[in-house]
Amino acid sequence: MRAANPAPAGRTVRQGWNSEDMAVLERPEFGPLNQAVRAACAAALSEMGQGDGAFSLQSWINMHDRGGFNFLHMHEGSLLSGSFYISAPAGSGQFVFRDPRPGVINGSIKGGVPNGHADVHLTPSAGLLVLFPCWMEHYVEPHDSDESRITLAFNANR
Repeated sequence: MRAANPAPAGRTVRQGWNSEDMAVLERPEFGPLNQAVRAACAAALSEMGQGDGAFSLQSWINMHDRGGFNFLHMHEGSLLSGSFYISAPAGSGQFVFRDPRPGVINGSIKGGVPNGHADVHLTPSAGLLVLFPCWMEHYVEPHDSDESRITLAFNANR
């Protein structure tokens, strides 16, 4: 995909590439992954009391070259967001989640305790599927490998 369209689409990826195509999961070669992502989203939405409505998937590829990262952002307007790790070599930057609620950020209790503020750091591994609420701020730390870190990112939308 990168060879066919070498210019990155932009968005939040720096020092790497992301696809212009925002329907990657609709490609036949991603059929089994499409089914797995749909099932995971349906299960999560059901647990959230939102399981009775249809949803569509918006999906794209992110690649980080050495030094590549994503800056802090969120996916406003979606039901759920997520990433599937296609390749996560040693040195892949961590996926970091930050609770954006002002009361948590500015509260006096800090650290990984109930009602405390602390970023959550996730070490990626190939084959890992991560779901999170669209309002959860997140970023990717710099990638420190000559082998690309590749994720398929997605949003579940109504």
